[in-house]
Amino acid sequence: MRNYREHLITQGTTIKQALSQLNALAADAILFVVDESHRLIGSLTDGDVRRGLISGLGVEEIVDAFIQPNPKYISKHQYALPEIIELRKGNFKIIPVLDSKHRVVNVVNFRHFKSYLPLDAIIMAGGRGSRLRPMTDTIPKPLLKIGAKPIIEYNIDRLVQFGVDDFWISLRYLGEQVENHFGNGANKGINIQYVWEDTPLGTIGAASKIKSFQHDYVLVTNSDVLTTLDYEDFFLDFLEKKADMAVATIPYAVDIPYAVLETDNHQVLSFKEKPTYTYYSNAGIYLLKREVLEHIPREAHYDSTDLMQHLINTGRRLISYPMRQYWLDIGKPEDFERAQEDIKHLDL
Repeated sequence: MRNYREHLITQGTTIKQALSQLNALAADAILFVVDESHRLIGSLTDGDVRRGLISGLGVEEIVDAFIQPNPKYISKHQYALPEIIELRKGNFKIIPVLDSKHRVVNVVNFRHFKSYLPLDAIIMAGGRGSRLRPMTDTIPKPLLKIGAKPIIEYNIDRLVQFGVDDFWISLRYLGEQVENHFGNGANKGINIQYVWEDTPLGTIGAASKIKSFQHDYVLVTNSDVLTTLDYEDFFLDFLEKKADMAVATIPYAVDIPYAVLETDNHQVLSFKEKPTYTYYSNAGIYLLKREVLEHIPREAHYDSTDLMQHLINTGRRLISYPMRQYWLDIGKPEDFERAQEDIKHLDL
């Protein structure tokens, strides 16, 4: 995946230099002309250059004379998922993302991105990983490698594919190693900030320490899950059902080898012969309205199940999203070994 800065060129640059940059971009050949503060001025394609040359401009002219002045763009803090889907359907492949000062802060390329979701992502990575000792005696569980990459990096890279570029990672045990590995996220074209737990705060308690979210929606995920979840579909289902919080769930079928009777005061009302019952287990991935996180107490141990129960008790809308994709919780040595084999066959 390209660094978005490869698509930027400063106003005043010659068309000759722009042609060299467009050539290097190959199938992604579009440039966004910016001023010295990275504010968007216009766009430039091979077609724009051809039209300029035909009209009598030369290759020593500056790009300002060739550009399209009103390119499509996404406002980072003011866009909705339906808008992204419409742009994608309208065959807009490469679109700049602008901040409130009209500066280019990212470029979405739908040849590489599956979507551009308007949400922050919190990755819970502070646990001890005791069941995976002795591997976790010197390496935090999120950095244990599955195939070529650490577990947590699969989660980050999968979310990046869906256009998530604002990350928070909750750390405690050996967290310095995670911070040193990812830094501020610039090498992936994203922004990563860290939340440190002085004491264990549970599976979602650390979220209460974050006060500067970039979006109105927040995804919270455990760092030790391996999944091919379609995050856009997850988000669309959340919006369609007007949820306050959605929980990704894993269908779990239980086969009963005998006939099951329904009774009332010993009277048999009905029976089912060897039925199968399907239950839904928590997958450790949640989508929430940002305001829901305000219900989490500060600096207190608080689990996601505590928040779910609070929403149920207060009449808020909590929904289940049954997953149809691959999912594995890497909690035990046998899970770790299975992941090593599964990763060979997953598109991650």
